[in-house]
Amino acid sequence: MEFLNNIKKSWKYLEGNKNKLIKYFICNVLTIVVSIIVPLIYAKTIIYLTNNELIQLLLTVLLIFFIEIFRNILSYFWHVYSMIIYRESFTQIQIDLGRNILKLTNSTIDKNSSGVFIQRLTNDTSQIADVFSALNSFLSEILSDIGIFVAVFFLNKIVFIYLIFSTIVLYFVNSYRVKILNENDKVTREKQEKVTGFVGELVRGLRDIKMLNAEKSFMVELSNKITDLNKQRYKMQKVNSGCNMLINSCRDIFDLLLYLLLICLLYKAKLSISVALIIVNYSKGLDSIALSLGRLLEYVKYYNLSSKRIFDILNSEEFPKESFGSLSIEKVNGDFEFKNVKFSYHDKAVLKGINFKVKANETVAFVGKSGAGKTTIFNLLCKMYEPNSGKITIDGIDITKLDRETIRGNITIISQDPYIFNLSIKENLKLVKNDLTDDEMIEACRLACLDEYIESLPEKYDTIIGEGGVNLSGGQKQRLAIARALVQKTEIILFDEATSALDNETQNKIQKAIENMKSEYTILIIAHRLSTIVGADRILFLNEGKIEAEGTHRELIKKCPTYKKLYETEIKK
Repeated sequence: MEFLNNIKKSWKYLEGNKNKLIKYFICNVLTIVVSIIVPLIYAKTIIYLTNNELIQLLLTVLLIFFIEIFRNILSYFWHVYSMIIYRESFTQIQIDLGRNILKLTNSTIDKNSSGVFIQRLTNDTSQIADVFSALNSFLSEILSDIGIFVAVFFLNKIVFIYLIFSTIVLYFVNSYRVKILNENDKVTREKQEKVTGFVGELVRGLRDIKMLNAEKSFMVELSNKITDLNKQRYKMQKVNSGCNMLINSCRDIFDLLLYLLLICLLYKAKLSISVALIIVNYSKGLDSIALSLGRLLEYVKYYNLSSKRIFDILNSEEFPKESFGSLSIEKVNGDFEFKNVKFSYHDKAVLKGINFKVKANETVAFVGKSGAGKTTIFNLLCKMYEPNSGKITIDGIDITKLDRETIRGNITIISQDPYIFNLSIKENLKLVKNDLTDDEMIEACRLACLDEYIESLPEKYDTIIGEGGVNLSGGQKQRLAIARALVQKTEIILFDEATSALDNETQNKIQKAIENMKSEYTILIIAHRLSTIVGADRILFLNEGKIEAEGTHRELIKKCPTYKKLYETEIKK
C-alpha cells in the first residue's frame, strides 16, 4: 500500500512523458516475446547439429541472427526512452523539491542541518529516478521469466513444480537480505546527512577555523563522523556479501538438483533429450527470477524510503511551509504598524507586546542592546517568522492576507552579514532584477560607493567574487548588498547593521546615500553606532522586548537616560 501511494505521488513527474512511456512499454513487451522464443530456437540448433541436419541448422542460425539484431535494436530504443524518462523525472523531482525547500519556514531551516536538504535534493531524488528505470527493467525480466515458466509447464509438470519450489526458496532468502539492508540503509542515510552538513559548515567556516587555529578539533570531529559513516557502510556491505554468498550457494545446490532431476527423468524415459536441452537453456534465465524479485523488492524498499524522505519535505507537517494570503498589491505605499506583537524563539520571549506605527517615506531607527528584538522586528515584517500573537499591517492590511510578492517584492533587507553568491558582480545584481540595465547597475553601485572599486578590477562588473564574497572585504560585501537592494527599488528598505563593517569614510558615504533616499522610501535602520542614526525622523529604543522610549535623537537624549548613556559612551570612544 505504501508503495502504491508513493507511486501515485510520483506519477506526476512522469505525466509529461506518456508517449515515451508507451514506446518504452512496447519495446519491453517485444523484448519479453523474444526472450521466450530464443531458448526454443537455440535448442533446435543443438538438435540439428547432433543429427547433422546442416541446411536446417543454417536456416535456424540465420533466424537467430536476425532475431538478435532485432533484439539489439529494441534494446537501443529501450535504453534511449529509459534515459529520457530518467532525465525528465529526475529533473522535475529536483526542481519541485528545490522549490519546496525555498518555501520552508525559517524555523524549520533552523531546526535542521543543511545536510538534510542537500542529501534529499541530490541522493534521494536520484534514487527515486533510478527506481523508475529499475522497476521497468526488473518487471520486464520477471514477466519474461513468467513466460518461460508457462513454457516449462507445458514441457514437463515435474520440472515446473521443482522450479517453482526453488524460486520461492531463493525469493525468501533474498527477502531476508533486503529487509536487513533496508534497516541499515536508513541509518546510513542519516549518518550521511550529518557528514554532508558538517562538511558544508567546514567549507563555509574555513577561514574562521584557520583563524581560530581549530583545524585539529574540526579534523577530529570530521574523522569521527566519516569513520562512523564508513563503519555503517562496511556493516551493510558485510551483510550483503554474506547474504549473497548464501543465495549463490542455494542457486548452485538447486542447479545441481535440477540436473539430477533431468538425469532421473531421462533415465526413466519421461523426458526427451530435446526437451531437456530446452529446459537447460530456460533454467539459465529462470534462476534469475528469484533474484529479480528480490532486487525488485530491494528497490521498492529504497524507493519507499527515498519517497518518504522527499515527500516529508514536500507534504508533511514535519517540514511546514511559509503561508501567505492571496491579496496582491503591485506597489505598496510603505505604511506599516505593529499591534501588540509578541514573539518567542525556542520558548524565550523576544518581543513582549510591542506597538508602533511607521508612515510611508519615514526614516525610523531601532536601537537597543543585543537581544532586545530589533532584528526580530525586521524578520516579522518580512514574514520570515510568524508572530505568536498580535497583528502586523502594511498599508492598513493584515500581512497574513497579502501574497508573497506583495510582501517580499516591496521590502528589501540589508543584513549585517549579507550572503554574496559565487557569481560575478553583475550576476549578483541581476539575481534581484533580470532585466537590469547597465545604467541602473552602475547607478546603484555609485550610490553604494562601490563603483570606483569595481572600475579598478580587471574584469570590472564581470569579476567573479567567490563563494560568500570571499574576494571582497567586509565593507565591500555590505556595499554590494546595498547596491543589490537599490537595484530592487522597493518601497520599504531595512538596514540591519548594514554599516557595521564599514570604515568611517565609507560609512559617511553610505549615510549620504541613505540621506538621498529619504522621503522617497520607507527606511528602517538598526544600528549599534548611534551616531549613524541621529538624523532619523524617529528612533525607537528597545529594551528586553519592549519599546522603552521613542522620539528624535534630541528628544531621547532629554527623556531617556539609558539612551543618553549609550550615546555618551560611544562619543567618548
